[in-house]
Order: sequence, then structure tokens, then C-alpha cells
Amino acid sequence: MDRRLFLTTAAAFGALRFAMDPAQAEGTKFEVTRSEEDWRAMLSDIEYAVMREEKTERAGSSPLDKETRPGLYACKGCDLPLYSAEAKYDSGTGWPSFTQSLKGAVRTKDDDTLFARRTEVHCRRCGSHLGHIFDDGPAPTGKRHCLNGVSLSFKPA
Repeated sequence: MDRRLFLTTAAAFGALRFAMDPAQAEGTKFEVTRSEEDWRAMLSDIEYAVMREEKTERAGSSPLDKETRPGLYACKGCDLPLYSAEAKYDSGTGWPSFTQSLKGAVRTKDDDTLFARRTEVHCRRCGSHLGHIFDDGPAPTGKRHCLNGVSLSFKPA
């Protein structure tokens, strides 16, 4: 396959993927919206990079990775409760990890960067990037919601 055909085919598959998944489509509406300027004013540089540009914080940099108290983890962008401390576990990865989110709290989309397909997880209310979901977690779900601590705020019970 020549380069032009490859690029055309890849672009077509990308457009098809966006058409099939409304959460990935440009112009997706969220309950909480802010201008880029407003997001930048309310978030630190690393929070903005992670939550709005889908970057990743450095492993081991979040104090939430070692948080063990009962409570809820909420989106730092809109304060929506996302995860219960009951679903949190120590994955040994250096990021806060959970077996599942609260019902209806998150949206997912495919992430094809880094030459592998992963599942990206976002807040369903404001669209903030939280992290990724992997299939190597413990029972009962077998999932590992590997999250950036800068995307979360912890609310003790």
C-alpha cells in the first residue's frame, strides 16, 4: 500500500470512528462548559494539560494514590462524584486506581496513541480527561481505572 492510500484509509477510519461514537464527535455538548480562558484560569498548568489536553501526570506524583480514607473522588473540573473509595485499590502503578466508576459518572472513548488501543475515560458532565481503563484489574470487574490524581478532588466521608 502506498503512503497516500494508507493516509486516506486511516483518515476515513478516523472519521468513521467519530461518526459512530458521539462522545468523540467535535462539538459534543456537556452540561458544564467553559471557555479555554476560564479553564486556564481555574486549573494549574498540569491540571490543564491533563484534563483539557489529555496528557498524563508523572507516576507517583499524586498524594491521592496513597489516600485510604472512606469518601468520594470527584471531578476537579465540575465537582461531579466519579468514584467511591470502596472501589479504590493499590495497583502499584503510581496512579490512583479503581475497579469501577459510579454509575453514569464517566464516558469512554478509544485512544489509539502510542501504537496501541486503550480506553480513555472522561467526566461525563464536563468532558475532563481522567485517565485510562485497562483489563488487568482485580475482581469483581477485572478493570483498572488508572486515573490522574490532578483530575480529581477527594471528599472524605
